[in-house]
Amino acid sequence: MGEVVKDEYQTDYVAGQDNINPFGLDLHNWVFPVTAVVVVLFVIGTLMFPALAKETLDGAKWGIIASFDWFFLLSANIFVIVSLALIFMPVGKIRLGGQDAKPEFTRISWFAMLFAAGMGIGLMFWAVAEPVAYYTGWYETPFNVEANTEAARELAMGSTMYHWGLHPWAIYAIVALSLAFFAFNKNMPLTIRSAFFPLLKDRVWGWPGHIIDVLAVVATIFGLATSLGFGAQQAASGLNYLFDVGAGTNVQMAIIVGVTALALMSVLRGLDGGVKVLSNINMITAAVLLAFIVFAGPTMTILETIWITSSSYVTNVVPLSNPFGREDSAWMQGWTVFYWAWWISWSPFVGMFIARVSKGRTVREFVTAVLIIPTVITTVWMSGFGGTALEQIQNGVGVLADKGLTDVSLATFQMFEGLPLTGIISFVGIILVLVFFVTSSDSGSLVIDSITAGGKTDAPTAQRVFWVVMEGAIAAALIFGGGDDALGAIQAVAISAGLPFTLILLIMTWGLLKGLSQERKLLIQRGELL
Repeated sequence: MGEVVKDEYQTDYVAGQDNINPFGLDLHNWVFPVTAVVVVLFVIGTLMFPALAKETLDGAKWGIIASFDWFFLLSANIFVIVSLALIFMPVGKIRLGGQDAKPEFTRISWFAMLFAAGMGIGLMFWAVAEPVAYYTGWYETPFNVEANTEAARELAMGSTMYHWGLHPWAIYAIVALSLAFFAFNKNMPLTIRSAFFPLLKDRVWGWPGHIIDVLAVVATIFGLATSLGFGAQQAASGLNYLFDVGAGTNVQMAIIVGVTALALMSVLRGLDGGVKVLSNINMITAAVLLAFIVFAGPTMTILETIWITSSSYVTNVVPLSNPFGREDSAWMQGWTVFYWAWWISWSPFVGMFIARVSKGRTVREFVTAVLIIPTVITTVWMSGFGGTALEQIQNGVGVLADKGLTDVSLATFQMFEGLPLTGIISFVGIILVLVFFVTSSDSGSLVIDSITAGGKTDAPTAQRVFWVVMEGAIAAALIFGGGDDALGAIQAVAISAGLPFTLILLIMTWGLLKGLSQERKLLIQRGELL
């Protein structure tokens, strides 16, 4: 007889058992009110003293980035290594939700939703701006390579891919897999605290868990609000660039109202009829736009750039991941560490949403879809957009060649000017940006609602409506009351949250590996897994 394995992850706690029900709502007794007070106080303080808040919080943000750059880089490396290992480990056969669980969505719809929530909007702006910034020396170059050289071109593409490849998706994969495993396989609430059960046991349902969930909600709300605010400014700049409609506060407010209204409609249609449909539209539109650029643009250059991007990424991923003895520490802190802190601060939102739509997938299928496939697609996307922009600069064509990188939000539209049907593809680009914002707002409200409802996924629809409206209202208030200073201050809070969340993710990683290992033994003991 083999050793009898007991399930260590059993709890009597039920999702929502600590909830209160005022006005027909279903809210966690501690997480919702504490979060509400923290958010309201932060927003009011920021609106009253926007410049002071930005200066103070920016100082704290950059202090954290400078002091803990090594911690962010080493932790992100750990997440990549563990995620890649999970693909090949025997625990890869474990299915989220049990060995008989069936996926709720087709692979295409599933992938579209996780990709749209993960970073879809960022690719529209940084696929051109980032490689151009590195190539032209607009900012310090990685490894201090000489700007406007072939070496700069190769490193520009490889470094850009480094920031949008395995590392960010590994961060999302760890959080998402941890939440999905403990929620669907161990019947715990779908909330961040559940991933800490291996460490805290039933204490996780008390104050330690409340603190974790409040931090997750605050980071998510502030991250979404600042993205919506800055996104409205960027979309307004694009509309003004194309149609000369102005890019002032009124236009930005109109964009926020429009995005919030669409997100509201999506929420009312539910997950299957809302986010899934919009995500599918996103992926189709993005694929058509990319295909047009590849075939209407410098096709051979783009194909060559795919190889350059891939080879440079593989060659430089280890040196770029090394936090020690770097001569380009200003570049590393200003770009890489900033990115890692931002991805980590977004990981509760993105990870939890990915977890929610991934029931029925095996661990191996899950990690492959979340880690490898997005990296491959992003390589092609970056090569298409970035490669076209660098080719225009090298040949002295267009605004980017004449004036360089003057406005990050306009870089993609300036690249479009060198292609046929500029007006049409620019308009498609703006639509794509706006729909990405709608999916982010919608999926974000689902996540916030679940956490503030104590991990329940079937809370009243009115609560999701509340969070959608609240995200738009915070973004509008920040723009109207404080502009860039207010948005920057709140963004600094979200990024600063990346430091404690990095430690949280490391604990999650340990708990996930321990939980999966025991689950495999249990399944073998029951005869459900070979």
